[in-house]
Amino acid sequence: MRKYGLIIACSILSAIVSVLVYKMLEEPKTIIYRPNASPTLTSSNFGGPNNAGGYPHRPFISSSPTDFTSAADAVAPVVVNINAIDNRRFWESSQNSTGSGVIISADGYIVTNNHVIEDGDKFEVTLYDKSEFEATLVGKDPSTDLALLKIEREVEVPHLPFGNSDSLRVGEWVLAVGNPFNLSTTVTAGIVSAKGRTIDILQGKNTIESFIQTDAAINPGNSGGALVNTNGELVGINTAIITRTGRYEGYSFAVPVNLVSKVINDLKDFGVVQRGLLGIDMMEVNSSIAENLGLAEIKGVYIKRVEAGSGADEAGLREDDVLLSINGKAIESAPSLSEFIGMQRPGNTLNIEFLRNGKVKQVDVLLRNENNTTEFVTLDVNEFDVLQDIGFELRELSKDEKLRLNIEGVMVKSVYKGSPIARTNMDPGFIITKVNDSVANNIEEVVDLINAAEDKVMLEGLYEHFSGDYFYAFKK
Repeated sequence: MRKYGLIIACSILSAIVSVLVYKMLEEPKTIIYRPNASPTLTSSNFGGPNNAGGYPHRPFISSSPTDFTSAADAVAPVVVNINAIDNRRFWESSQNSTGSGVIISADGYIVTNNHVIEDGDKFEVTLYDKSEFEATLVGKDPSTDLALLKIEREVEVPHLPFGNSDSLRVGEWVLAVGNPFNLSTTVTAGIVSAKGRTIDILQGKNTIESFIQTDAAINPGNSGGALVNTNGELVGINTAIITRTGRYEGYSFAVPVNLVSKVINDLKDFGVVQRGLLGIDMMEVNSSIAENLGLAEIKGVYIKRVEAGSGADEAGLREDDVLLSINGKAIESAPSLSEFIGMQRPGNTLNIEFLRNGKVKQVDVLLRNENNTTEFVTLDVNEFDVLQDIGFELRELSKDEKLRLNIEGVMVKSVYKGSPIARTNMDPGFIITKVNDSVANNIEEVVDLINAAEDKVMLEGLYEHFSGDYFYAFKK
């Protein structure tokens, strides 16, 4: 026994000596402590500027915390439940749809998805503390699937600061926060899987799809909720999932907050989005296009069509041109270009670098609105509901068209299938010059004359490439 004890003692002594020698020879280590970073981007106006390009680019720090509890605590009180009620169906019981929303200002403005509220005429909002309010609809924008509500409360409500979605990086941690079915706040975590995604879910012209893709779980009822970084800053509004089963399968999509900021500020200020349009149909350059055009690299955005009288047309852009950069920034994809243009207003001028016949050129393009003017739309958007009801889309004539044809009027851009206008056999390209024998020089006058008609409406006008006057009659 004495022999074994001696062996054990020698072993322990040898281990102690070894550790002491190692510590004496080891290089000293530097330990870096990085505390939770505070938000570095805020704004007094919904957390974002009115104009595009005004976001400061901060050093990238938002992924530094790996504990999500602080961000979840900050976001939970500002995500609400929205119940949209449709009382307009007199022949049946009212219909409800539910979703989430995010409080973005102390005076009670709430952003959500258009598809959450589009079928409702009454909007009930339940806050985190279970208090309930009836909200008013400030405005909506189907082309981005966003809407703005407002509640009235005597005291200020907690709200969320805006981050900068341009600074998001693929692989960054994000949280998806919703308030589905009035079950209180739900928080899920994931990473940014991709940026600038298009999934073709929005209908109509001039839609903007440049989604942030994440793998944070989003399920029915979470639409309109917040996508936040680990600093607790809003970076997106959760909008959609791709699924074969109707449930979450790993693909979630959010509208980037920089675009959200532009849209909701327009809705607040005007009730309708002031959208500057380039006036082109485009697609990303692929290997086939690059080969046909003799491009050295597969990059840029290819112009498929230029709309007559648009800003692009008047600036001299043409079919088969390849757009390379805008305001000095390289164009990475068609969705990212759509997002950038979507943050502009009519009257803004953009410098565009493009490739034509192997030569790089530059041109300044003046953006126009849907009516083909540079003016802000100041009419109540509801005044134009009559155009959708009877079934066509209109635009103002360009200066060149007015001079060439020596007329004033309004051009029909598209006709909706199955509509009263479609049943008249009117074709796109028809130029309306009179409504019920009264001269109509612009869209506002067309709308006013149609609204003033008691029952029957007669549209008089012409087609540029066909002789004679044409007449189309329909009932309202």
